[in-house]
Amino acid sequence: MATFHDFFTTSGDPFMPFPANTPTVDDLPSLSLQDIALLPVELLALLQRDVDERLKRDKAAKARLDGALAVRYAIRAAEERQAAGKDTGTVRFDDGDFTVVADLPKRVDWDQDRLAAMAERIRAAADDPAQYLDTAFRVPERKYAAWPDAIRAGFEPARTVRPGTLKIEIVPQERDQ
Repeated sequence: MATFHDFFTTSGDPFMPFPANTPTVDDLPSLSLQDIALLPVELLALLQRDVDERLKRDKAAKARLDGALAVRYAIRAAEERQAAGKDTGTVRFDDGDFTVVADLPKRVDWDQDRLAAMAERIRAAADDPAQYLDTAFRVPERKYAAWPDAIRAGFEPARTVRPGTLKIEIVPQERDQ
């Protein structure tokens, strides 16, 4: 299979497949969606690849920077949190002429089976579980699709299907070599 770059360099100058005034990734924010949509498909594919590569590189750079900030400030932030008598949350401290804001969010998970048992105990005590718990029902789509038609028909009025976000990828076609 030809490489992605080769796909676009089979005619003309292999190092300049488009004119010098061709829009780049940096130009995209200033162009209208219609102007971008009218670009040749080959250029759209290159721009898509360039954006994906930039995102991948930027995510890796952010991960490295975030890791370095954790190395530099995690212990100090933990000490500040401990001094404030809290396990999670935001602390602020100075480093030179800067204030470091270190946030350790609280993530809470609840055991669904135990909560269901608690709701039953509350109900058995003639109290309303809704005063203590939020209840949400979900039907996994995979299970729904496996149900017999008669069961699905009963659930159909409670089901709403909304489209997700459209994702379009431009991929070079494989050529016979």
